[in-house]
Amino acid sequence: MGNSALKSHLETSQKTGVFQLTEKGLLEFPEELQRLTANLRTVDLSGNKIEVLPAAVGKFLQLKSLTLNNNRLTCLPSEISQLKKLETLSLNGNRIQMLPPSMGQLKALRTLCLSGNHISEFPTGLGSLRNLDLLDLSRNKIQNVPLEVSELQTIEINLNQNQISILSPEVSKCPRLKVLRLEENCLELSSIPLSILKDSQVSLFSVEGNLFEVKNLRDLDGYDQYMERFTATKKKFA
Repeated sequence: MGNSALKSHLETSQKTGVFQLTEKGLLEFPEELQRLTANLRTVDLSGNKIEVLPAAVGKFLQLKSLTLNNNRLTCLPSEISQLKKLETLSLNGNRIQMLPPSMGQLKALRTLCLSGNHISEFPTGLGSLRNLDLLDLSRNKIQNVPLEVSELQTIEINLNQNQISILSPEVSKCPRLKVLRLEENCLELSSIPLSILKDSQVSLFSVEGNLFEVKNLRDLDGYDQYMERFTATKKKFA
């Protein structure tokens, strides 16, 4: 991409607070963006070939939305924790294996999308994100949902297309969890904690494509309570 085109993008971004440069074959996070740390609110660099998110990303203190879908990132710098106003972080289709412990400091974060990465362990340390509404971990390599999941404040967890065979009953203690997606995993019927059906707030429990027939959920203790929540939610949005 020519310097004049980038310059024109930067000038526009200075006025609008939005920088969008997608599918341009960029190999790195544009250094020139650092001139706009004071006023950028939205950055979208999806569909490029960026391998490293520099530590300097922590200087974009006004940033509310950062989208780097379909790049080549393998990790995130700990400095990302400095983005105290960040509400949306979308990193689908990268090569990320784990999150830095400092992620728990993104107090304003509402949406965290990590679909289609190389994550093999369920990320812990996100319980301090009190405003998190959506955690999307679909299309990864997660095998186990650990008891720390109970700390999450999120409304929806998407774990479709992983390799999950173990689901901790503690997931039923997530105080705000309404939607739990576990399609196309490795769950047996006996792996489904009854507490999700009986005692949780979950009103949409999606488990198609596992190692049992979905209709067999009806035989489990607590299925009637789950269906009451499901039906009530459906009516609310009808």
